[in-house]
Amino acid sequence: MKNLILIVAFAFVSSVFSQEEEMSNLNWLTDINQAKSVSSKEKKPILVYFTGSDWCPPCKMLKEDFFNSPAFEEKAKSMVLLMVDMPRRIDIISPEQKEKNIALVHKYNKNGSYPNIVALNASGKVIGEISGYTFLRETDRHDAFVDAVLENY
Repeated sequence: MKNLILIVAFAFVSSVFSQEEEMSNLNWLTDINQAKSVSSKEKKPILVYFTGSDWCPPCKMLKEDFFNSPAFEEKAKSMVLLMVDMPRRIDIISPEQKEKNIALVHKYNKNGSYPNIVALNASGKVIGEISGYTFLRETDRHDAFVDAVLENY
Protein backbone atom coordinates (compact mmCIF):
# COMPACT_ATOMS: atom_id res chain seq x y z
CA MET A 1 0.00 0.00 0.00
CA LYS A 2 2.85 2.38 0.83
CA ASN A 3 4.40 1.70 -2.58
CA LEU A 4 1.13 2.51 -4.33
CA ILE A 5 0.81 5.81 -2.46
CA LEU A 6 4.41 6.64 -3.26
CA ILE A 7 3.89 5.90 -6.96
CA VAL A 8 0.74 8.04 -7.11
CA ALA A 9 2.48 10.89 -5.29
CA PHE A 10 5.47 10.69 -7.65
CA ALA A 11 3.18 10.72 -10.71
CA PHE A 12 1.33 13.77 -9.37
CA VAL A 13 4.54 15.69 -8.64
CA SER A 14 5.93 14.79 -12.07
CA SER A 15 2.81 16.07 -13.80
CA VAL A 16 2.92 19.33 -11.86
CA PHE A 17 6.55 19.92 -12.85
CA SER A 18 5.90 19.03 -16.49
CA GLN A 19 2.98 21.49 -16.59
CA GLU A 20 5.18 24.18 -15.08
CA GLU A 21 7.83 23.54 -17.71
CA GLU A 22 5.24 23.71 -20.48
CA MET A 23 3.97 27.07 -19.28
CA SER A 24 7.43 28.55 -18.85
CA ASN A 25 8.29 28.38 -22.54
CA LEU A 26 8.63 32.14 -22.66
CA ASN A 27 11.74 33.64 -24.22
CA TRP A 28 12.80 36.26 -21.66
CA LEU A 29 15.71 38.33 -22.89
CA THR A 30 18.01 40.12 -20.44
CA ASP A 31 19.69 42.64 -22.75
CA ILE A 32 17.87 45.84 -23.71
CA ASN A 33 19.83 46.28 -26.96
CA GLN A 34 18.92 42.78 -28.10
CA ALA A 35 15.29 43.44 -27.17
CA LYS A 36 15.27 46.69 -29.19
CA SER A 37 16.81 44.94 -32.17
CA VAL A 38 14.26 42.12 -32.13
CA SER A 39 11.44 44.62 -31.57
CA SER A 40 12.52 46.69 -34.55
CA LYS A 41 12.96 43.69 -36.82
CA GLU A 42 9.72 41.93 -35.82
CA LYS A 43 7.59 45.07 -35.28
CA LYS A 44 6.65 44.04 -31.72
CA PRO A 45 6.45 46.04 -28.50
CA ILE A 46 8.88 45.29 -25.69
CA LEU A 47 7.41 44.21 -22.36
CA VAL A 48 9.90 44.86 -19.54
CA TYR A 49 9.29 42.96 -16.30
CA PHE A 50 11.04 44.35 -13.21
CA THR A 51 11.22 41.66 -10.54
CA GLY A 52 12.98 40.71 -7.37
CA SER A 53 12.95 37.00 -8.04
CA ASP A 54 14.26 35.86 -4.66
CA TRP A 55 12.73 38.36 -2.24
CA CYS A 56 9.51 39.82 -3.70
CA PRO A 57 6.39 37.73 -2.88
CA PRO A 58 4.11 39.72 -5.24
CA CYS A 59 6.65 39.17 -8.04
CA LYS A 60 6.59 35.43 -7.45
CA MET A 61 2.79 35.38 -7.40
CA LEU A 62 2.55 37.47 -10.58
CA LYS A 63 4.92 35.10 -12.34
CA GLU A 64 2.85 32.10 -11.25
CA ASP A 65 -0.60 33.60 -11.86
CA PHE A 66 0.01 35.77 -14.92
CA PHE A 67 3.25 35.12 -16.77
CA ASN A 68 3.00 31.33 -16.48
CA SER A 69 -0.58 31.27 -17.75
CA PRO A 70 -1.52 29.87 -21.16
CA ALA A 71 -3.30 33.16 -21.99
CA PHE A 72 -0.14 35.20 -21.45
CA GLU A 73 1.99 32.66 -23.26
CA GLU A 74 -0.20 33.18 -26.34
CA LYS A 75 0.00 36.99 -26.08
CA ALA A 76 3.76 36.81 -25.55
CA LYS A 77 4.17 35.64 -29.14
CA SER A 78 3.30 39.21 -30.18
CA MET A 79 5.82 40.86 -27.84
CA VAL A 80 9.51 40.95 -27.04
CA LEU A 81 9.97 40.00 -23.38
CA LEU A 82 12.71 41.56 -21.27
CA MET A 83 13.25 40.54 -17.65
CA VAL A 84 15.09 42.87 -15.30
CA ASP A 85 15.78 40.92 -12.13
CA MET A 86 17.09 42.62 -9.01
CA PRO A 87 17.72 39.67 -6.67
CA ARG A 88 19.31 40.04 -3.26
CA ARG A 89 21.31 36.83 -3.59
CA ILE A 90 24.54 37.37 -5.50
CA ASP A 91 24.55 33.97 -7.21
CA ILE A 92 21.40 34.50 -9.31
CA ILE A 93 22.74 36.96 -11.89
CA SER A 94 26.26 37.99 -12.83
CA PRO A 95 27.78 41.27 -11.61
CA GLU A 96 27.74 42.50 -15.23
CA GLN A 97 24.03 41.71 -15.57
CA LYS A 98 23.34 43.41 -12.25
CA GLU A 99 25.01 46.61 -13.54
CA LYS A 100 22.89 46.50 -16.70
CA ASN A 101 19.75 45.90 -14.63
CA ILE A 102 20.53 48.79 -12.28
CA ALA A 103 20.84 51.10 -15.30
CA LEU A 104 17.45 49.90 -16.58
CA VAL A 105 15.88 50.43 -13.15
CA HIS A 106 17.21 54.01 -13.08
CA LYS A 107 15.83 54.68 -16.55
CA TYR A 108 12.48 52.84 -16.58
CA ASN A 109 11.57 52.03 -12.95
CA LYS A 110 12.47 55.25 -11.17
CA ASN A 111 10.06 54.59 -8.28
CA GLY A 112 11.71 51.24 -7.65
CA SER A 113 8.42 49.38 -7.41
CA TYR A 114 8.28 45.61 -7.76
CA PRO A 115 6.74 44.01 -9.64
CA ASN A 116 6.61 46.63 -12.34
CA ILE A 117 5.84 46.14 -16.03
CA VAL A 118 6.81 48.74 -18.61
CA ALA A 119 5.96 48.61 -22.31
CA LEU A 120 8.43 50.14 -24.74
CA ASN A 121 8.57 50.72 -28.46
CA ALA A 122 11.57 49.60 -30.54
CA SER A 123 13.49 52.79 -29.77
CA GLY A 124 13.01 52.40 -26.03
CA LYS A 125 10.27 54.99 -25.54
CA VAL A 126 7.79 54.17 -22.76
CA ILE A 127 4.31 53.46 -24.12
CA GLY A 128 2.72 52.15 -20.93
CA GLU A 129 3.32 51.03 -17.37
CA ILE A 130 1.60 49.01 -14.67
CA SER A 131 2.90 48.50 -11.17
CA GLY A 132 2.18 46.12 -8.32
CA TYR A 133 0.23 42.97 -7.68
CA THR A 134 -2.04 42.22 -4.76
CA PHE A 135 -2.51 39.20 -2.57
CA LEU A 136 -6.01 38.89 -4.07
CA ARG A 137 -4.16 37.41 -7.06
CA GLU A 138 -6.40 39.03 -9.66
CA THR A 139 -4.71 39.43 -13.03
CA ASP A 140 -7.48 41.44 -14.72
CA ARG A 141 -5.49 44.71 -14.68
CA HIS A 142 -2.43 43.00 -16.12
CA ASP A 143 -4.43 41.28 -18.86
CA ALA A 144 -6.06 44.59 -19.79
CA PHE A 145 -2.68 46.33 -19.81
CA VAL A 146 -1.11 43.79 -22.16
CA ASP A 147 -4.19 43.82 -24.40
CA ALA A 148 -4.06 47.62 -24.63
CA VAL A 149 -0.35 47.58 -25.49
CA LEU A 150 -0.92 45.04 -28.25
CA GLU A 151 -4.00 46.82 -29.65
CA ASN A 152 -2.27 50.21 -29.77
CA TYR A 153 1.13 49.16 -31.08
